[in-house]
Amino acid sequence: MGYRHDRDEVLAAALAVAFEHGLSRLSFGRVAKRLGISDRIVVYYFPSKDDLVGAVLLAMAGQLQETLGPAFAAPAHDHVELLRGAWPVLARPDADPLFALFFEANGLAAAGQEPYRTLVPQLVEVWIAWVSDRVTGTPAQRRAQAEAAIAVIDGLLLLRQLAGAEAAERAARLLGTRRRRPTAGEGAGVG
Repeated sequence: MGYRHDRDEVLAAALAVAFEHGLSRLSFGRVAKRLGISDRIVVYYFPSKDDLVGAVLLAMAGQLQETLGPAFAAPAHDHVELLRGAWPVLARPDADPLFALFFEANGLAAAGQEPYRTLVPQLVEVWIAWVSDRVTGTPAQRRAQAEAAIAVIDGLLLLRQLAGAEAAERAARLLGTRRRRPTAGEGAGVG
């Protein structure tokens, strides 16, 4: 007799549980309860919690690349151009839950918790390689531009999570990722 749910459905449920409760509270039991199945079925597809977490992190990375794909359609010349394309896409309220999970994974990695300590740096490396393919220059220049873009994007997104969207937008404008709007008193002929 086959299982009612396949691996993709179990993974989708695990991702939904992570969005609802956070990565640190992701468990076989919560995933099983969401699907109305035995946790043994979850274990069948993901034999360890590390396997489950790894699959969820990869799914998150895939969602991020899918979200950013259109913003990086044309090759950029430098990290500022990358940021100008990416920030409007990333700074949407519907992307906030994805980045909340992303920063939770980063925090768990920084605290030395496995599997995050091992998996998150690997995902960051994949992310750097993916972004560097979207900028022009030598391989070393492309990597440096990608690292700079990711550092700024992550900083802005973390600020957005912790201090709010307005604080992140102000910072983005000062960093050149948003075109600055003239304030009252600025304009032609005003010095």
